Amino acid sequence: MKRNAGTVYLVGAGPGAPDLITLRGADVLRRADIVFHDALVHPEVLALAAGAEKVAVGKRCGRFATAQQFINKRLADAARKHKVVVRLKGGDPMLFGRAQEEILALEAAGLPFEVVPGVTSALAAAAEAHASLTQRGVSRSVAFVTPRVGAGEAPSGWVKSVAAADTAVIYMGAGHAQAIAAALIAAGLPRELPVLVVENATLPESRRIALTLEELPEIARYGVCGPALIMLGRAFAAVLAASERDALRRYATA
Repeated sequence: MKRNAGTVYLVGAGPGAPDLITLRGADVLRRADIVFHDALVHPEVLALAAGAEKVAVGKRCGRFATAQQFINKRLADAARKHKVVVRLKGGDPMLFGRAQEEILALEAAGLPFEVVPGVTSALAAAAEAHASLTQRGVSRSVAFVTPRVGAGEAPSGWVKSVAAADTAVIYMGAGHAQAIAAALIAAGLPRELPVLVVENATLPESRRIALTLEELPEIARYGVCGPALIMLGRAFAAVLAASERDALRRYATA
């Protein structure tokens, strides 16, 4: 490691609500000199880094994104100037957060770093819905997948992963609901499989839409832009049943 270099902290900001960041993450932010943050990080979390310079990176709903190689360079340059450098990511850095690319870049530059875990949105969404991802006799395996692939990357095997798991959580897929439903049904998943779509988990504007796999394309009419998760499996059967009962009650009293 290079002498006199600062430390880069890859910090998970949690799923959305500002009080769900870890104690260690909050402590690092309070000591930060500069923070490179994702677009989805809550303003109250950023406010913890009161004395730090703040640099927005990342993207939301297909908007402009800062190139990963440029972020890597900015982190290395900042570590040569500052004592505490924070790369603040939504959820957990090690799950669909491109943390490994930043880790490899920092290792190559000989710079010290630390990863501070965060609560990923799948766990928060399950807690909010009162539906455990693993359940005795129902779900003994969980897959976290995304259908997204970058330019020049090999095709993803996400369909096989979902089909092999008892419960699956699809990240960054709400905008492709129709294609996802078609691919999973073609792979043999039952059309009536319970699905829960969660948007803005843990935030006041959070929405939960319970439906079946066959009905998944219908989320387009709800205007879901994200951040949203598609959660599938028998683990969500009770949530779907409750939603159907509520719909029947609304119809009966209309």
